[in-house]
Amino acid sequence: MDVRGQLPVVAVVAAGGALGAAARYGASLVWPTPAGAFPWTTLVVNVSGCAAIGVLMVLVAEVAAPPHRLVRPFLGTGVLGGFTTFSTYALDTQRLLSAGDTARGVAYMGATVVAAMAAVWAATFATRGALARRTR
Repeated sequence: MDVRGQLPVVAVVAAGGALGAAARYGASLVWPTPAGAFPWTTLVVNVSGCAAIGVLMVLVAEVAAPPHRLVRPFLGTGVLGGFTTFSTYALDTQRLLSAGDTARGVAYMGATVVAAMAAVWAATFATRGALARRTR
């Protein structure tokens, strides 16, 4: 493997990751979650990021003219990877469970997975539909 050939990919992933992480942090400043409260901000960030990845993957993989080779690593791995956060999801869950709020912790675990999967599916379906209507 040519490591030097991968440097542009590493650079765009790093730049995108910085943007995505900054956006996620911004969301937590705008909509902070009080201690012990349901972590709505993390849930919304993760679900909206999953919807965006559904749109992106259709646009990158299923359009007639493929985008520049750095678009997917920049937007998918970088921006959306930095924006969504499994670590905060896991920490929020652990905090709820450790505080004895088992019902809310389990609900958060399940709701995040179900909503994230539904968001990817719905965004993929809607994007494919929009592309199909556009090409008619």
